[in-house]
Parts: sequence; structure tokens; C-alpha cells
Amino acid sequence: QVQLRESGGGSVQAGGSLRLSCLASGLTFSSYTMAWFRQAPGKEREFVAGVSWSGTGGVYEDSVRGRFTISTDNSKSAVYLQMNSLKPEDTAVYYCAAGPSWGVIISTERSHYDYWGQGTQVTVSS
Repeated sequence: QVQLRESGGGSVQAGGSLRLSCLASGLTFSSYTMAWFRQAPGKEREFVAGVSWSGTGGVYEDSVRGRFTISTDNSKSAVYLQMNSLKPEDTAVYYCAAGPSWGVIISTERSHYDYWGQGTQVTVSS
């Protein structure tokens, strides 16, 4: 049974930082691309960042590039999202996702990802 468990969400002021963690179990980590998506109230779930299992080929949504960093720890089957310089518009539920590996090619499409975590809330106040 595949499980993705996120942690690390919370409330911060604008300009602050948070680090999200996602621990994967029940899958062969090296066979998957890992990604973070987010969904704000009343909006579609959107791609934030993705990375190959080896930590290479990081891809970012335009509004977070330069502020967020995605990384992996293969020894723990974990993926992280370091979020700096947070803005109120980053407020959303953040989801970890796993999809079949395409090597260093990272899909930004929701449909590519087979497994999802339960989500963790990030709230940024101005």
C-alpha cells in the first residue's frame, strides 16, 4: 500500500520560511518522479515543483522559482520543499505526489501522478 505523508505546514508571516516534508512508503522510490502541488480555496490544484528520484532535474512553477527548492533524500524515501520569502498568495493546501519516472523529464500535469498525500496547510499572513 503506497502512502505519502506530508508534514511541516503551518502559519507564518510574509517573508518567512517553512520546510515541507513528504515520506513515501510502499513504493520503489527510484521508479518515481516526486512533486509538490498546491490548492488554494476556490482554485484548481496547481503544480509547484517536481524532481526526479535522484534529486536532479528540478522544475518550478514561475511564481515560486528562486524562492522554493525541492530536494530528495533517497535513504529516507523523502522529498522536501524548502519555501523561503513566503507571500500571502502562497497560502494553500500543499500536496505531495508521486508519478512514474521519466528520468530527468518532470511532468507538471496532475494526471501524471498516481499517488497523493493528504495535504498540509500553509498560511501566510501579510
